Amino acid sequence: MADKKKTPDGISHSLTRRQFIHQAGAVAATITVAKHTAGKENSPNERIGVGFIGCGGRSQAHIKTVDYLKGRGANVEIVAACDAYRPRMQKVVEGYKAKGYSDYHELLDDPNVDVVCIATPDHQHGYQAIDAVLAGKDVYCEKPVTHWRQFELTKRLAAEVKKSDRVFQLGTQGMYDSAWWQMKKLIQDGLIGQPVHAECGYFRVGDWGERGMPIDDNNARPGADLNWEDFLGDGPKRTFDVSRFFRWRMYEDYAGGPSTDLFPHSLTPVVSMLGVTMPSTVVATGGMLRYQEREIPDTYNTLISYPEKITVAVLGTQANDYPGTGGRGSGGRIPIIRGWEGTLTIEKNEIVFIPAQGSEKKSQRFAIDHGEDFVEYWQKFIDCCRARQRDTLSTMDLAYHVQTALQMGMLGLQSGKVARFDADQEKILL
Repeated sequence: MADKKKTPDGISHSLTRRQFIHQAGAVAATITVAKHTAGKENSPNERIGVGFIGCGGRSQAHIKTVDYLKGRGANVEIVAACDAYRPRMQKVVEGYKAKGYSDYHELLDDPNVDVVCIATPDHQHGYQAIDAVLAGKDVYCEKPVTHWRQFELTKRLAAEVKKSDRVFQLGTQGMYDSAWWQMKKLIQDGLIGQPVHAECGYFRVGDWGERGMPIDDNNARPGADLNWEDFLGDGPKRTFDVSRFFRWRMYEDYAGGPSTDLFPHSLTPVVSMLGVTMPSTVVATGGMLRYQEREIPDTYNTLISYPEKITVAVLGTQANDYPGTGGRGSGGRIPIIRGWEGTLTIEKNEIVFIPAQGSEKKSQRFAIDHGEDFVEYWQKFIDCCRARQRDTLSTMDLAYHVQTALQMGMLGLQSGKVARFDADQEKILL
């Protein structure tokens, strides 16, 4: 018989007695591990073992990158893998001589795992990241940091990371692009004056990222090789559906479409550049305007107001690609940052400053040092883990601020209301 458990978001879901007993015992174990690993210094010659929670398509990019880093001399090792679908996990185990686990808690108990890479469906990220931090592991977590309905879980994860000594980096690899850090410095130096407005977004044709997800086996069914209960997590209990399991990005139980799949890439650098934290109000519009074989929007637009008197417009559709991504990798549409005295944007490989009407400043151009690089983004994370440096290129604090704005938008869209943030109570109000 299953015991009922309330998640941090107040959603009741079933927990098997075996899982309950394991998790109860794991609490004491993970606290002990965290105490023993707290403040651990990794020497330059010490190997860092990486465990992968999730072995699907996105995880394969991470696995190949870590293996590449090892090949070029980084002292890292792929030591463990876990997936709700055993055939995926077995490929990693056999291909990289890693240890396989059917339960991610067991992977976290493995003393050879120093770092975990979480690349599972959105609604599982937060729980797995919290458990990893409590187990004393450093965390690379794919975006979005949590599902759009999991604000309370996002808040809890941010608190757990903050009070720990663990290194955390979100999978917004566009943050390796030096353009964002150079623009941030120009804004801090006062080039555009008081920031007032920003635009960013994501435009493309096709929902290949959702409907195009491959179905590994149309005949797959729950059992020893496929853990449907673990996949559902804190989502609604549903009868097994092969499309839901393999093409989970199409369904609102597990994903959010552009709002949480694409927009973290676009909004993260803007929030970082502006130095804002929590919004005051967010309103969103959108829906399935082209692709009907899905539950999540293909067109989505958000207006975010911040207490610093700054508005950010995050715009996008998968029904038309103009003006495209603008050539800045996974960052989506090139941002436009407007201030009282001028505007910053990007043209080709240069940051461009355009004076505002009436400003005495002159137009300027600045060469961009380097663009996005997924390999180097991972290398920077490994460097931070080794040096016990928590200021990664995409921190948990930044993820919390970005995800809250995106969650407010989706919650507002779902309810047809303007979402407001109560900073004193740290709550979203609808």
